[in-house]
Amino acid sequence: MTTTPKRRMSAEERRAAVLEVAVAEFARNGLHGTSTEKIATGAGISHPYLFRLFGTKKELFLACMNLCHERLRETFTRAAEAAGDGDRIEAMGHAYVDLLGDREMLQLQLQMYAACADPEVREVSARGYAELWQLVTQLSGAAEDDVRAFFATGMLLNMAAAMDLPQIAGDPGWALAHLRANGDPVC
Repeated sequence: MTTTPKRRMSAEERRAAVLEVAVAEFARNGLHGTSTEKIATGAGISHPYLFRLFGTKKELFLACMNLCHERLRETFTRAAEAAGDGDRIEAMGHAYVDLLGDREMLQLQLQMYAACADPEVREVSARGYAELWQLVTQLSGAAEDDVRAFFATGMLLNMAAAMDLPQIAGDPGWALAHLRANGDPVC
């Protein structure tokens, strides 16, 4: 019986495999709490090879950030195109809500913002966010205040999804009732 030899992955295929593992690890543990050894093991590569692919842990984190921004751009673009002449900003909002079901991507976004004390992380994060803002503006044709409300609602949804409190986004009165039930003073 002959066995076919395993095809070796290209560097790009290996990078993609590493990014998949890295997104999960960075989402859970953040930039500084993530072990590159754990990423390398999870991707089935040696630790030194991880650094041949990405250079530094921060470069790997930045690559994960870029992946996150790309996924958001693709999601918004598909939703706007599918809306046709309909309400594109609403379609993008619904698509974002669906995307929030991907807990790793949500947590990676939050870890990305938390790591903005680092100037390189802040620059990549700000550039990606600005590109998303421009894309939503362009795709939706919405007024500046509507785009601002879109992103503000998105951040509220991020927090609600991260805390598993979807009621906040759908019913703001829920938060007041929740605070009253816990004996917290409410204005």
